Amino acid sequence: MLQLVRAGVRAWLRPTGCRGLNALTEEAVPQAAKPESVASAGPQAPVLRRCELPVPAPRRPVQAWVESLRGYEQERVGLAELHPEVFSTAPRLDILHQVATWQKNFKRISYAKTKTRAEVRGGGRKPWPQKGSGRSRHGSIRSPIWRGGGIAHGPRGPTSYYYMLPMKVRVQGLKVALTVKLAQDDLHIVDSLELPTSDPQYLTELARYRRWGDSVLLVDLAHDDMPQNIVAAASGLKTFNLIPAVALSLPKQSIGKMPSLKKGSVQARVSVPHTE
Repeated sequence: MLQLVRAGVRAWLRPTGCRGLNALTEEAVPQAAKPESVASAGPQAPVLRRCELPVPAPRRPVQAWVESLRGYEQERVGLAELHPEVFSTAPRLDILHQVATWQKNFKRISYAKTKTRAEVRGGGRKPWPQKGSGRSRHGSIRSPIWRGGGIAHGPRGPTSYYYMLPMKVRVQGLKVALTVKLAQDDLHIVDSLELPTSDPQYLTELARYRRWGDSVLLVDLAHDDMPQNIVAAASGLKTFNLIPAVALSLPKQSIGKMPSLKKGSVQARVSVPHTE
């Protein structure tokens, strides 16, 4: 009976998070049945449970064919491994809409402006006396309820529609756009932007032969060291845009654009390895 009382007192004085009722049962066992080290020990320390969190398995890189622009045939020269966080993310149409709306409005300035009754010319004299004419009372012919009068609640430009979208949302929008373009087979990776000729007709025939669509976006790593032939050929065409990788944004990935990324620009932008 005395041992049971001692076990109850120890369990009551012990911090929370310990063994609870199991400790009472263990303390009630006679001391002879336990080792001397356990029997001679004082109040036991709290039980520290091991925390094991599930570790997600690493995702495999996305593989894409690397093409060449040196001929009309769609020659495949190797495979490129793309980062799954960039080219295999979950499609989010709401993120695309937010980023596209922000890109359209953050530089928008409306210069529409209307004149109030104080800015309209004339109307300083009272049109007729307050009483005696039988007509409604008015104080100015430039009141907003008069034809030719001022505007009560019109636009008072210039008005800026600028607002800042979080960087995480903008980056996620670009990831979703690249993922969707790759899944739709609208994104092509080339080993180099070198062309055998600077004739714009060659670039037009190349896009038509490979069925790239009416509008093509060419992305290169360097801005100053772009090949001369591709610069000369794209400068004479309205449906071909040549930009560096740092200028890649969501409006450039809009519907109707067929992006062609140089393999070096993909590696430098998302830091992924590639094999040939």
